Amino acid sequence: MTPVAASCTHPLDVTKVRMQTLHIEPGSKRPSTAAVIRTSISKSGFRSLYAGLSASLMRQMSYSLVRLGAYEKMKASLSQSGKNSTSSLLLAACLAGGMGGVAGNPADIVLVRMTSDLVRPPEKRYNYSNALSGLVSLVKEEGIRGLTRGLGTNTFRAVLMNASQVGSYDFFKATLLDNRVPVVNFQFQDNVLLHLVSSCMAAVCSPADVIRSRLMAASSGPGFAHVLSRALREEGIRFFFKGWTPSFVRLGPNTVLMFVFYEQLKKLWTSSSLS
Repeated sequence: MTPVAASCTHPLDVTKVRMQTLHIEPGSKRPSTAAVIRTSISKSGFRSLYAGLSASLMRQMSYSLVRLGAYEKMKASLSQSGKNSTSSLLLAACLAGGMGGVAGNPADIVLVRMTSDLVRPPEKRYNYSNALSGLVSLVKEEGIRGLTRGLGTNTFRAVLMNASQVGSYDFFKATLLDNRVPVVNFQFQDNVLLHLVSSCMAAVCSPADVIRSRLMAASSGPGFAHVLSRALREEGIRFFFKGWTPSFVRLGPNTVLMFVFYEQLKKLWTSSSLS
């Protein structure tokens, strides 16, 4: 489900992180999305756009598994108790997102480091060969506390993401099912078309993502306040939206693929449980 979606959109995720963590001298022009992709390919070939894929899959198996699974459990409990209002579902999405952010934080750190290595000076690269070796190196060099680097910002981002992605998806899905589309007088059914349209209407939040990438890319030293103040001082308010284009382009297909696969797997699970 989400691993399949993540594999399809991974090059955009790599580009986003590289744009967010690339050091730009004050006054220098920021490279465009296309320029970062061209530089990555010219330096290390097309395969460099798939750097950190193992960490991305590990992240999906922790972060996405928890946030989607917890949300479905909470939604089922709310439905049974008759409290499945929009505000209750939104709260459930936020709580589930926070849980997913905590669960996926270690894999997120490894992912950011593996994908940003290419834009770091050679002596500052982590050179993790895969996600598992990256986790081992992280604990060995920074201790257990290293696994919590950027946890607060990452959890906050996960809360926003789940509320805007999963919460809004459910809202649009329910709204489209309950109402006919005006003018064309079309009524949606619970099928792939509904899942496609609902997922296309889900939203994203970028600023928390940029800060989280920078915190995780560093092995020690600067915390949230230092990273934020330095970035604002040297790059201005626009730094919040570094990597926004590939993030937006990636998140659209990722959200669509994730929910379409998710709904189909849910149907298969339900049908197999009933048979």
